[in-house]
Amino acid sequence: MVILQCFAKDTMTKNLGLSPALYAYLQDHSVREPEVLTQLRAETQGLPGAEMQIAPEQGQFMALLVQLLGARRTLEVGVFTGYSALVVALALPEDGQVIACDVDPNTGAIAQRYWQAAGVADKIDFRLGPALETLDQLLADGQAGTFDFAFIDADKRNYPHYYERCLQLVRVGGLVAIDNVLWSGRVAAEATTDDPSTAVIRAFNAQVYQDERVSLSMVAIADGLTLALKR
Repeated sequence: MVILQCFAKDTMTKNLGLSPALYAYLQDHSVREPEVLTQLRAETQGLPGAEMQIAPEQGQFMALLVQLLGARRTLEVGVFTGYSALVVALALPEDGQVIACDVDPNTGAIAQRYWQAAGVADKIDFRLGPALETLDQLLADGQAGTFDFAFIDADKRNYPHYYERCLQLVRVGGLVAIDNVLWSGRVAAEATTDDPSTAVIRAFNAQVYQDERVSLSMVAIADGLTLALKR
């Protein structure tokens, strides 16, 4: 465990509605981050799109969920530089597996380097290519209902499609977690917006709220995390 360090100004706004002082307190009294994860965050801060990386307290929360589920098989849609996949892999038992989907070989290479450094590369099956193709292939291979946990954090226009496939792939009692559902507060803005991603997330949130196939909680951590437990 290391003392948590913040690497960019926007780090202090990762959790909506928390003052910088209260957010620092939360990190200082909650987050236990292995050195390899701290190093990965530091390297990612210098990359384009660094804001896409999840907050460390969200990663720790997801690891706790995986442990509570007793998960062994997990899915990830959207890898970026690999922080969330690494958090989950570290929380899995020795025979655990993450199938991680992404389309970017460059950030994927960074992710794989850190997975190797953390000693969990053998737990993570990196699938380079469109995630919908990977998920459809898993379903075609008869793997419906065989996963314990899925994390969706990729292109927003495909959220409804990722959700439907992940819900098929997780077992009854399995959990689908969806990131960015509060979208920096824009989903609740009274003014209309021309941002297509905001419109998609609003519609998606409404869809999941009405979905009787799951037990639901939208958690106000980082940029919003919806938890859908398959009934």
